[in-house]
Amino acid sequence: MSTARLNDRLTRQQPLALGLYRIVLGLLFTSEGAATVFGLLDRRASPVGDWPFWYAGVTELVAGALVLVGVATRGAAFLSSGIMAFAYFTEHQKDGIFPLQNGGLAPALFCWGFLLLVFFGPGALSLAGLIRPGHTARRAPRPAAGRVS
Repeated sequence: MSTARLNDRLTRQQPLALGLYRIVLGLLFTSEGAATVFGLLDRRASPVGDWPFWYAGVTELVAGALVLVGVATRGAAFLSSGIMAFAYFTEHQKDGIFPLQNGGLAPALFCWGFLLLVFFGPGALSLAGLIRPGHTARRAPRPAAGRVS
């Protein structure tokens, strides 16, 4: 198989790959929130109303579920990215600048992963795509015909 044919096949699968990426990222984020709010997965539950941990857990749970199913993906991803940036800069960076040094690898990866979804959208396999077919497969508008100045 030539490189061009392989590239074409992979390009056609981008929406599916993006959809699977969104599902996995949403599942991981939802599990973080569930662990914080309900004390699952060998983690002690954060007391109700405990700032910022309980509120972050609720947001992780709700926004992660929205990303997981592909509803309001860009908004939920934007909120999630911001929350993870906040977590990184307020809780981790004081212990060193690099994520491996300060224990902030997960917030840094979540922050950038959700930022990717803000720009690329939900991809395939989203509930929004089932409700409104063609919603996730929109193309960028074509440039207007005429001369370019």
